[in-house]
Amino acid sequence: MNTRFFPFFCCLLIGTLASAQVNDVTTPLHALQPDYAHGYGMPKEQDIEQVLTRIYDYLVQVTPAQLIDKRTNQPIANLSLVDEYSIMKPGDFRLTSYEWGVTYAGMLLASEQTGNPKYAGYVTERLNFLSNALTAFAAFEKKNPGKDFQLLRTLHPEALDDCGAIGAAMIKAVKAKKAQVAEEVLGNLIQHVRKGQFRLSDGTLARNRPMPNALWLDDLFMSIPALAQMGSYRSDPAYFDDAVAQVQHFSRRMFNYDKGLFMHGWIQEMEEHPEFRWARANGWALMAMIELLDVLPQEHPGRSQVLDILRRHIRGLANYQDGTGYWHQLIDRNETYLETSATAIFTYCIARAINLGYVDAKVYGPMVCLAWHAVASKVNQKGQVEGTCVGTGMGFDPAFYTYRPVNVYAAHGYGPVLLAGAEMIKLVKTHDIRLNDSATILYEGRK
Repeated sequence: MNTRFFPFFCCLLIGTLASAQVNDVTTPLHALQPDYAHGYGMPKEQDIEQVLTRIYDYLVQVTPAQLIDKRTNQPIANLSLVDEYSIMKPGDFRLTSYEWGVTYAGMLLASEQTGNPKYAGYVTERLNFLSNALTAFAAFEKKNPGKDFQLLRTLHPEALDDCGAIGAAMIKAVKAKKAQVAEEVLGNLIQHVRKGQFRLSDGTLARNRPMPNALWLDDLFMSIPALAQMGSYRSDPAYFDDAVAQVQHFSRRMFNYDKGLFMHGWIQEMEEHPEFRWARANGWALMAMIELLDVLPQEHPGRSQVLDILRRHIRGLANYQDGTGYWHQLIDRNETYLETSATAIFTYCIARAINLGYVDAKVYGPMVCLAWHAVASKVNQKGQVEGTCVGTGMGFDPAFYTYRPVNVYAAHGYGPVLLAGAEMIKLVKTHDIRLNDSATILYEGRK
């Protein structure tokens, strides 16, 4: 044989033998394992806890609860001495941001589901610190009217971002006896949602940017959880009525019943509206409804309508989940990138809806297991959440959303991943999840 052709004949022989050994007669081809992008099947409780622990360990290191003098960088031990030079010790994230309101809620739920007090301890240390710092700054302001200081917008909110999510988290922590927050601090935050924020003539919470009379889908989350928690905390039905009304007002204008998705922005003076279905805003809307239903009295006349929109939204989202488990940045545009924070929010909300019996576990359990595997793969060994879109305004063209950057310091990813992991722990603890013919199946009954 010509030696030049010897390697070719060897490869041909090996290929022939392999094909003779693996075919539809000799091998159950249906049992061959797919090359999934991430894990598949029932997530393991210990693996979920490892993800939560990585995030916790990272955040403890990079979110100090301390004031310093910005001139000297020295810590301020006596809060009665705060002044215009007193600032939060710099870290990777802002302890008063709306994103960190979600993180506190995630830590509380992680503590509840794992039984580990360290997560709640994170919340206790930081919210007690914030309450004391805000009280001290309020005293400083009384003595020095007109002076600027770092926590001014938390003490005197100017937008829903300044008060809604952090206010809701504070009330949750107080109700759970995990923090002591001054009533004046709570009242100030919720008062802006109730009375201070601009509204349309029918009471819909709105903004005047980027155009007058604009509805931002994000604002459902910036308002409803705070209203719902205060309604529960003070046993005041007026807060529940306002929260339900916001769901109704926004859904009437912005929910597409055919797709089961919300648009991101709505402008009152437009005859047509820019129907860009940004994923994270859809997540905020879904989470707002979940949070409302958690505390809304069963007998409230608006409960059935909120539950109906929630179920329709979950059904719509199920139709657009990518095969990797994620959702796209623009949910119904597969050319846009796969985004982590929205996927985490959907994971949390759908898992919670399953756990509370709002939706059928057999239908939605497999997709939420797949989603969690995707989310978990984005938490790196340092504990940072990768693949999260940075803060995003309202856009009127697809490029605006398609090319938004992602960054590990986009704070929007951390709370949702904590919430998702905590709720998934409950799901795997209480549901019978098995592989059948290599497919994830949730069976009737619970463990």
